[in-house]
This record gives sequence, C-alpha cells and structure tokens, in this order.
Amino acid sequence: MAATMVSSAGALLAMLNETHPQLKQHALYNLNKFVDQFWPEISTSVPLIESLYEDEEFDQHQRQLAALVVSKVFCYLGDLNDSLSYALGADSLFDVSEDSDYVHTLLAKAIDEYASLKSKAIESNAEEANVDPRLEAIVERMLDKCIMDGKYQQAMGIAIECRRLDKLEEAITRSDNIHGTLSYCINVSHAFVNRREYRREVLRLLVNVYQKLPSPDYLSICQCLMFLDEPEGVASILEKLLRSGNKDDALLAFQIAFDLVENEHQAFLLNVRDRLSVPKSQSSESVQPKPSDPEPTQNENSTASEDVPMTEGSSVSTATVQETDPNEAIYAERLTKIRGILSGETSIQLTLQFLYSHNKSDLLILKTIKQSVEMRNSVCHSATIYANAIMHAGTTVDTFLRENLDWLSRATNWAKFSATAGLGVIHRGHLQQGRSLMRPYLPQGGSGGGGSPYSEGGALYALGLIHANHGEGIKQFLRDSLRSTNVEVIQHGACLGLGLAALGTADEDIYDDIKSALYTDSAVAGEAAGISMGLLMVGTASEKASEMLTYAHETQHEKIIRGLALGIALTVYGREEEADTLIEQMTRDQDPILRYGGMYALALAYRGTANNKAIRQLLHFAVSDVSDDVRRTAVLALGFVLYSEPEQTPRIVSLLSESYNPHVRYGAALAVGISCAGTGLSEAISLLEPLTSDVVDFVRQGALIAMAMVMVQMNEASDSRVGTFRRQLEKIILDKHEDTMSKMGAILASGILDAGGRNVTIRLLSKTKHDKVTAVVGLAVFSQFWYWYPLIYFISLSFSPTAFIGLNYDLKVPKFEFISNAKPSLFEYPKPTTVPTTTSAVKLPTAVLSTSAKAKARAKKEAEQKANAEKAAAAAESSSAAANTGKDKSSNEKDGDSMQVDSQPEKKAEPEPSFEILTNPARVVPAQEKFIKFMEDSRYAPVKLAPSGFVLLRDLQPTEPEVLSLTDALSSTVSPAGGSAAGQQGSASAMAVDEEPQPPQPFEYTS
Repeated sequence: MAATMVSSAGALLAMLNETHPQLKQHALYNLNKFVDQFWPEISTSVPLIESLYEDEEFDQHQRQLAALVVSKVFCYLGDLNDSLSYALGADSLFDVSEDSDYVHTLLAKAIDEYASLKSKAIESNAEEANVDPRLEAIVERMLDKCIMDGKYQQAMGIAIECRRLDKLEEAITRSDNIHGTLSYCINVSHAFVNRREYRREVLRLLVNVYQKLPSPDYLSICQCLMFLDEPEGVASILEKLLRSGNKDDALLAFQIAFDLVENEHQAFLLNVRDRLSVPKSQSSESVQPKPSDPEPTQNENSTASEDVPMTEGSSVSTATVQETDPNEAIYAERLTKIRGILSGETSIQLTLQFLYSHNKSDLLILKTIKQSVEMRNSVCHSATIYANAIMHAGTTVDTFLRENLDWLSRATNWAKFSATAGLGVIHRGHLQQGRSLMRPYLPQGGSGGGGSPYSEGGALYALGLIHANHGEGIKQFLRDSLRSTNVEVIQHGACLGLGLAALGTADEDIYDDIKSALYTDSAVAGEAAGISMGLLMVGTASEKASEMLTYAHETQHEKIIRGLALGIALTVYGREEEADTLIEQMTRDQDPILRYGGMYALALAYRGTANNKAIRQLLHFAVSDVSDDVRRTAVLALGFVLYSEPEQTPRIVSLLSESYNPHVRYGAALAVGISCAGTGLSEAISLLEPLTSDVVDFVRQGALIAMAMVMVQMNEASDSRVGTFRRQLEKIILDKHEDTMSKMGAILASGILDAGGRNVTIRLLSKTKHDKVTAVVGLAVFSQFWYWYPLIYFISLSFSPTAFIGLNYDLKVPKFEFISNAKPSLFEYPKPTTVPTTTSAVKLPTAVLSTSAKAKARAKKEAEQKANAEKAAAAAESSSAAANTGKDKSSNEKDGDSMQVDSQPEKKAEPEPSFEILTNPARVVPAQEKFIKFMEDSRYAPVKLAPSGFVLLRDLQPTEPEVLSLTDALSSTVSPAGGSAAGQQGSASAMAVDEEPQPPQPFEYTS
C-alpha cells in the first residue's frame, strides 16, 4: 500500500477483524504509521485494538505495537493517564529519542508522575516509593539519553525532580565542565527544590562530588556546608588552606571566610572559628578563654584588621618562634587574621572606614526638613531624628545632632528614647568605642548617670544596634543592665539591645533573663521581651515557641501578645515545611494578633523561597480574613516570600494594590518595597507611583517608604522618576497642609533614599544567593513600626555597603585602579541640593494675603542663609573628599562625585566618556556590577572574580612597595577617650576651610 494513496484508515481497521495474524500485524504496523492523521477515525475502534493488546496468544511484539497505537490515540484525545499506561505496555517500542509531540507530551507526563510518586513516598515516610518498574525504565532511558547527548543541564533537572541522586551524580561527573555544572546545580537546588530536607540531600551530594575533584572549588563547598550547618567541615577546609605553604591558599581561606560572613549567620561563624585548631607550640590554656572573653578582647581584637595581633595572638606568635618550626608561626599569624574575619570584626572595621571616608550625606536636606517641621508635631520631630540616623547609618558622623542640641532636647519621653537610640544606628559597628560613645546616656554611670530612664533605655537599645549580630563583647553588660532594673522603659531598651547583640545565638541564660522580664507582665517591657526572644532564637524552631504561644494566650496585654507573635514567627525563620504545624496553629487562632503573627511566620519560614503553597496561603488570608491587620500583614508578607524573584512581586500584588481596602493597598506597597528593595525595578516603581498620591494618608506613607526602598542608590540619570520622586518628597515635607502620616512617610523616605551617607543599599540576598539572616530579620521587625515607632531603626540591619574593597594578604586595602565600563553619570552620587528649595514653599499661597509680603521677605532671608550654609557645606565636602582620597589618583571619579556643582558648565562642552576609572576601595552600586572589569596589566589579581564586596587580591609584584588607602581613617576620627570625634572632625574640616579660602594640595588629615 503506497503511502500517498491512503485517504482513510477504514480498510486497515477492517483488517483487524481478519483471523490471520499476519494481516492483523500488517494493519497494526500501518495504523501506527498513520495514527497522527487518522486518530479520530481510529478512536472508534480502540476497544478492538485494546483486545489485541490483551490477547495472550498474540505475539509479544504485536501486543506492544497494539499498546503503542492505543496510547497515541488516547494522547490525541487528551486522556494522558490512559495514554501513559498503554505507553508503559508498549515497553521498548515507546522510543524516548523520537522527536514528536506525542513523545514530548508523554515524557513530561511520565516524569511528573514519577516525581510525584517519589515525593508522596517521602512525605508519608515510606521506605520505597511504589513505582511501576516500567515507568522507572522510561525515566531512566530518558536520563541516559540526555547524558549521552550531552544535555547535562536537562539531565540534572530531571534527576533532581525525580529524586534520582545517582543519576544526578552521573550527569555531573560526565559533563565536560564539572565546575560550571556544579554551580548550575547549586542554583537549581536553591531555586526549584521546595522541600528543605531534600535540598539538603542534594547539597550533600554536591559536596561529595566537589571533594572528589582534583582541584576542588572550596568557595562553593563551604557555601554548601554552611547551608547544611556543618561547621566542622568548613573549619577543616580552612585549616587545610591556612596550613598550606602557598600564600594563595591562605588568600583563598580569607576569601571563603569573608563570603561566609556575608551570609550573617553569627552562631555558625563563631562555631567555625572555635573549631580551628591551636598552633602546636601553644599551651592549651592560653587559648581557652577566646569564645566568651569579656569586653576587653573586643577592643584588642578589633585591631586585627590593622594586623596588630591581639594580646593573646602575640603570645602565640612569640611562643611559636621560640619553640617550633616556622610553619606553625605562619599558621598562628594566619589564624589570628581569619579569626578576626570570622568574628565579623575585620569586615565591620573596613566597612566603617569606607562609610566614613566616602560619606556623601546632604545635611541641607535634613536642614530643610527640620525647618519645615512644626515643633508641636512630635511625630514629625521624631521622624526627622529617625531620618538623620538612617541617612548617617554606620558613618559615625553625628554632626547634625551636635549642631542642633537645643532642638533635639525638645524630645520627651519615648521620643527621647528614640533620639538616644539613633546614635546606635549612626555608630553601627563601632565595636571598640561603642560603650564609651554611649557612656553619657547609660544607666548607673556613677556620677554622670543619664538621668532620664528614657535616654537610658534608648542607650541600651543603641548598644544593641551598634553590636547587632556581633555582641560577644557587650552581651554581659546588657544582661547586667536588664537584671539590675525594674523600670519598664529601661527593661524595654535592654531587651531589644540583648536580642540584637545575641541575634540567633540561642543562648539559654540570656533567654531566661529575657523571660523573667516578660513574666513581670508589664506591657512595655513585655512587648520588647517577646520580640527579643524571637531575635535570640532566630531559626532554631525550638520548643520555646510553644512556651511563648502559651504565654501569649494567658496575658491580657495586646502589646505583649504582639511582641510574642512576632517573636514566635522569628523562631521558625527559614524552616520551611518544618514550621507548618506552628503556622497552622497560629493562623487558626481566635486572636487576630496571633493570626497576624502567623502571617509573619509564613513570611519568615518561607523567606525568599517563592514557595507556591506559602504564596497561596498568604493570598487567601489577604482577601478573606476578618481583621484588617491580618490582611495588611498577609500582603506585606508576600514581599518576604518573593524577594529572591523580585520581578514577580509587582505582578502578583498588582490587583491587591487596587483593593478597596486601604490596609491591603498599604500591604501591597510594602510588599513591593521589601522584595524589590535596592533593585530600582521599573515595574515596581510604576506600581507604587499611583499609591504615593492615594486618598488615604497611611497608604501614602507606606508607598513613599516603599518607593525609597526600591530607589535607594539610584540617581536621575538611570531613571528620571528618581528626580520626580525626590521633588515630590520635598513638596510633601514643605506643604503646611499635608497630614502627619504622609509627612512622616516622606521624611523617613528621604532618610532611606540617602541611607548610610549614600553608600548603602538594602540587600536581602548575599552574592552567593543565600539569605542574609540579619537583613531579613531587620526588615521584618522594621515593618512592625506601624505599632511602635522605635522599631524603625531595625531597617539599619538590612543595609549593606555598595563597596568594592580589595584586600591584600595583610588584609590592608592597597591602592589600585579598575574600570567601570559605563558612563560615569549613570552611577554617580545624586547632586547636592541647592538653595531654591524654599521657592516651592512660597508658591503655595495662591491668594495674595497681607501676610504674603512678610512671608516673601522671610523666604528671601532664609534663602540667603541657606546659600551661605550651602557654600560652606560644598567647600567642606570637597575638602573632606580631597583629604580622604589622599593622592589625586582617582580625579576622574572625584570630579563625578563631589565637584559636580562646579563642573556643570564644562560637562556640556565635551562628550561624556563611556567608562570611568575607579580606585580601590570604590563605591560600586548593584546596577553597576555588570560593568566592572579588572585591568589586564594590573598589579593585583582577584582570588575570585567579584564586582563588589570584599575581594582578596594576589599581588603579582610582591617586591614593589605598596600604597595603601583607608589607613587608620577611623582611628583619627574617634578619640580614644570616648566621645565620638566624628562631629569634631567634621567641624574641624569646616573650620579649616573658613580659615584658608584656597586649600593646599590634597593632604591626609590626622589628629
């Protein structure tokens, strides 16, 4: 029968009724060939073909052929289950390599079926999945084919989905680029494996494969080990590298340590540090006290980054020189360095120096806010203090506070608490001088006690903020302060401070101290105690949560229940499905405050997983709960679940952002703010824009704050809407008729836009795509400021510096240049504000009243004052910039940064260059990272190619002398006697400018 002649399958179907087997065989063979065209006709005879498949006397091969034909017909009819079961009957005739719609469809079905059987077996804790061996054979044939064809990524995807780790290993080891395949596999397991336990199995397999390689990628291995919570594995790798004779290995060890520190997992890092073995010559007792030394070690230790060995370390090295071989001496010296890195002190020290030396905050903005805020309005007065703290977070520059002491002193009660606590944000990470900076305000300071319990409580909270996640040196002091007081305001501050300092360490003794504060059943102390317990127990999923839940049901105070609700949510941080029972319990509670806690529990347990089940649950509560609080928080929580895929969030909450319920709209705004923070995502800005002029005041507040979070570190050149937004903030702040809620939002947004001296962004994921625990926790507690303003300061925990800091073997910062292949204007600092800000305030009155003439005169006078202030500020700024750069090497960058005001006219004359030269350490914003390149002929080569963060450098000309930057920038800032001289230094440089109108050549300023 010629292929061209066939116009119907009728004749072939008639042959099936013949008695002769060869006729039936001929009919089946041709039906299989033409089934794509004639399946509607063949479908009428399916029962007949099925009977052939079931006929025992029929030849085996022919029965399989019959099954294949039936399978194809069912597939075209859309009945995939039956189609698959017949395909299994067709056995080897079902050819997985055939490129047809039928095969593609059925393979997908087979893989889904197999994967779901495997996961059901695991969920029901069955030993073996009850899988049809023929189905298993199809999946295996598919996997083998992918591996044979070199489609390793496909094979890995299928193997992971089907839980075939044996095949996964085979695909990886047979691939042509094992390192690339492994890193692809790590990304897949983080992005697509929903169950935490199974993800751990995959990563454990990857670690094993990595370790078998001839040149293992220790950076990736240690990241996996950290996820698996195996500090001993990390410690042994680090020790092996530190003991190697090769300097590059030691650099790699330091790089691993910095990468681990970026994930902010304090308990794990200290665990690794304490497992590194002691150099041989040393007597064991001299190193024993290390993990829990009292505060002094903090001071000595912190110099580790300057490579002045700690007292104990020096005893190590001297002893070593006398008694043992030089290898041990080298190991001892490297050990001191890596301990400084793992404890977080080295990176904090360097970050502090970077933020101080590159500080570009614009005091004129704060001045404008301060002048336009009415003194009677305590909310806006406080908001200005918050904005100042956020704007100068980590820079140690408290000039604004020093210049406005009388204005500041008008803060009373809790506003006073917040004002004092703000110093903690400004001096965040100032581990050595933290105590002495806060001494004037701390309780029981002998003669000079702070006096007001509010400023004492605020000072204890400030100490927590300074030492957040690095509280080894301050924990004991905070515990004593908590024990020795029964004033609830001081207890409130001490609890928050302790929770921050001991974040995630799960220290039982501290827990008991906080618990006794909770059991006093004082509303104010209890609220902080509940949050603090959560901070202490972050991610431990311990039985403490049920204890907290019980107390939440017993107490009458809403404040305490709210604190505990958030605290309980923090304990299940990152536990995914393990937290489901607790979440179920909280979300079904009668009390809306506990259901509200349940939303946070969902947000934090499934943080950054984009887990569909969690998203569905949150959306369900967002539209169905009876309490507005719960609905608002359910929408907000979506931001936490989705921050690993920020582009999804605007799409998912877009309908909610148009809800009739203002609470839901507010939640939608913050969800976008949280998940798209620092991304500058266009869709996010478009969604928030209409909300910034919403009819309800608190929705406007949320939208303004969220917009600032999205736009942090962006300038007008990269998105013109940034300029529009800044002008909108200014208009709201200057408008006398704007209501307090949105004014507060605008003031806070101004602070967030310019956070950390315009050198930090909000990052919830580290570069290795792990969640940054402290950052996520910080934003979660920050989002509760709706009920309690002092929690606004928690946003500072989510700030990470936008810096490239290259370090040599001595952990110093050598000067060298690298390239940013983009126009300088795209990523430069925003221009400093100029005087005509007040004109917008003058435009407001439309009717010409008798008072308007006076107003004009006053505005003119203000404008003149402002002009003078601005000139002084610009001059001080340029001189400090020059002082901080030392050599004029990066003049290109500096022209872009601080001289913008003067260089405007020249810029028009010549076209802008398409690249700029940056000098280490440099500000590199997230959007700029893809443009960063190292120069071919550079003296330094990075240990791993990274566009930002801490990067260790191999010195290719070790004999040449090095030029260092950031040398002791900060030791000149802070006077050893205590009180921060940051302000004094600021004023000193300003004075210098007044005395000498033309400054000399750039110089290094040392006190």
